[in-house]
Amino acid sequence: MNTRAEHKPVVAVLTVHDEGQFFKGNQRNFRDIFETGTKMGYQVYIVTVRDLKLASETVKGYIFNKDSETWEVRDFPQPQVIYNRIPNRSYELKASVRTKLDEISHASGIELYNPGFFNKWELFKWLRTSETTRKLVPATKRLSNLSSLGKMLSVYPYLYLKPENGKAGKGIMILKYRPNHLMAYRLTIQHDKKSVTYRSVSLSRLWRRIRREAGASPYIIQQGIELATYQKKPFDLRLLVQKNARGFWSVTGVGARLAGKGSITTHVPRGGSIEDPFKLLSALFGPENSTEMLNKIKSTAVQIARQIERGSSLSHGEMSMDLGVDTNGILWFFEANAKPMKFDEPEIRQKSLRRIFQYSSYLAGRMRL
Repeated sequence: MNTRAEHKPVVAVLTVHDEGQFFKGNQRNFRDIFETGTKMGYQVYIVTVRDLKLASETVKGYIFNKDSETWEVRDFPQPQVIYNRIPNRSYELKASVRTKLDEISHASGIELYNPGFFNKWELFKWLRTSETTRKLVPATKRLSNLSSLGKMLSVYPYLYLKPENGKAGKGIMILKYRPNHLMAYRLTIQHDKKSVTYRSVSLSRLWRRIRREAGASPYIIQQGIELATYQKKPFDLRLLVQKNARGFWSVTGVGARLAGKGSITTHVPRGGSIEDPFKLLSALFGPENSTEMLNKIKSTAVQIARQIERGSSLSHGEMSMDLGVDTNGILWFFEANAKPMKFDEPEIRQKSLRRIFQYSSYLAGRMRL
């Protein structure tokens, strides 16, 4: 029998303290993780960076009490696996949090599941170093000045401007150059579910607007891809890739997101809708080609995850990614997130929660070898 599969480690889900509601982050997500792990026979609790004292015998953590519908504080044994769900980059960059994560990664008898967030610029850099993944990445540069933006626009008359540390489509802009129009330059900025468009005869006028919108955030410029459309709306594919019980990257699920009316992104909070990828691809490429295409999309996602892990020189356990198919059926990589938001598709959601604990068992088993 496989003793590794039988060993069920103590799993602590790491976040940061919150004066108002025990801890920060999506409370429903933490509850789902806690309940799934408990059902699978794991001892699991939520712990904050402040309360995780690696030198003490016990740790103050939280579990969800179904009867009282609230979180309860208890003392727990030290975890063997710490699942990093610190909810955003600004918390993770705090000195106290960085110190704690560093402590965890050097502690014996504890495995860290997920080291931290990705930076978009770094991601594209890592993917460009491999021949397999290089062709998937649209041309990407850092947004530095008006002159470099103008040069990029002369090569690619359709550009995306994205914050390097952005999330869920926030702060994205589209810039288009149409030389046969009087107002040749067009900038579209996404605001919640609506987008606003500015037109100008010169790029320098729009540059002021771009700088104002970007503020102090570092941005990247990326070649715009004409995405395949369904009912005249562009769509992309959202994949969840996780390590399984044997420690291998595997696709947990594939979803499709169709852009909302007037939106420049497919994100659901910005008006996008959840669709069946096979249905959308079949409408364009036919059922037979779509089956083949979905298989290719899944194997490509695994290659991307492996390359990101190689490039970062850190061990990851999961990531979500956005891939797009253009009007010619060519596959493109747009984004990867080291702390995947929960998938709305119930089947993917359930499988993703179970995989967290299957991979935790693998990590704990690896420690004992």
